[in-house]
Amino acid sequence: MYEREAKKVLEEVNNTFKVLLLTGPRQTGKTTLLRKIMPKNMSYVTLDDEQLRKQANDSPALFLEEHPAPLFIDEVQYAPNLFSYIKIKVDNEKKYGMYWLTGSQQFKLMKNVSESLAGRVGIIALNTLTYSELSNDISSKKLFDPANITKSNSVDINNLFEIIFKGGYPELCSNSKLSRHLFFESYINTYIERDVKDVLNISDNLSFTRFLTSIASRTGEELNYSAIASEVGITVPTAKSWLSILVSFGLVYLLPPYMNSKLKRLTHVPKLYFMDTGLCAYLAGWSDAKTLQLSSTSGHYLETYIISELVKSYNAQGVDINISYYRDKEKNEIDLIFEKNNTLYPFEIKKNSNPDVSMAKNFKLLNATNKKIGKGGIICTYNDLISLNDDIYSIPISSVINPK
Repeated sequence: MYEREAKKVLEEVNNTFKVLLLTGPRQTGKTTLLRKIMPKNMSYVTLDDEQLRKQANDSPALFLEEHPAPLFIDEVQYAPNLFSYIKIKVDNEKKYGMYWLTGSQQFKLMKNVSESLAGRVGIIALNTLTYSELSNDISSKKLFDPANITKSNSVDINNLFEIIFKGGYPELCSNSKLSRHLFFESYINTYIERDVKDVLNISDNLSFTRFLTSIASRTGEELNYSAIASEVGITVPTAKSWLSILVSFGLVYLLPPYMNSKLKRLTHVPKLYFMDTGLCAYLAGWSDAKTLQLSSTSGHYLETYIISELVKSYNAQGVDINISYYRDKEKNEIDLIFEKNNTLYPFEIKKNSNPDVSMAKNFKLLNATNKKIGKGGIICTYNDLISLNDDIYSIPISSVINPK
């Protein structure tokens, strides 16, 4: 059993909101985590049960009478009619933590929540396991703070690529006898049959699987709908619709381009990252960690891993993350820009153990923003935190994915 970074903030939400909603992709451990910390007097129901699902949709008032609060409702997206009745229940009580909800279909779920439970619900997103969770090392874990970078325990690059290759799905990580291939094959089939078809009118599973593969092969790259559509044999509007589902379900993250009126000729295209590198590597057809590590795309996977780790950790603590990347028409690029307290902190991400100041040559382009520019750095495989000059650090990967 892995300890989860989200545990503390979930307990805080339970004590300050009447409704707690834990969202995230399938099999990220939502139910396991909540059942571990749920109060003894709380009942549990799952709407995977077709009879309970039917009652919740057809007779929501009766359902809530027969299952009184405090109540944990799993897979609540299957009963959209429940939300307005939950609102009535919580508005008539002055208690916190009355209802705990989980759901994996955020596309529908968040619309219903925003319409019915605004101001009454605390929402936390749970993703696959972080590096700290896999290492059972969350007791002193802090969120990465670009204004206060600290040295952490070193990370072996070979071990890191084993983690990148396998990913962070709890069931796969905790069961050494479970076949990686069979797990991901089953996961994709379940995802298409139970989630995607419920939202999109997809009659051709093969085309959607090809779409997933095409997206996976582009992790760490700028989003190009036309190229994806052409490769898969679908229209650009279809590609946009399908990708929006991957994003809303938490499988893909789109890193926005940095925008500032003082800067000209900036790209308006986001960069695409899979939230779990194991699923990404499987879809892209990588057979083992070492082959992936030595490949020409290994830098993209390392970048994907670091971006996803940042987003996962911030999600787990219920904190919005303000990050972007820089690219202009001359193809000058900065991999990552953190914005905090109106200060910009630029970073490059390199699969390199010999960082050099020249790798940060584009940081100066941010001077035109008229914003304060904080110390930036090269996030790399060199395992010591050192200053390369007055403005630039060499930052070990460990200081980003497991800061202390």
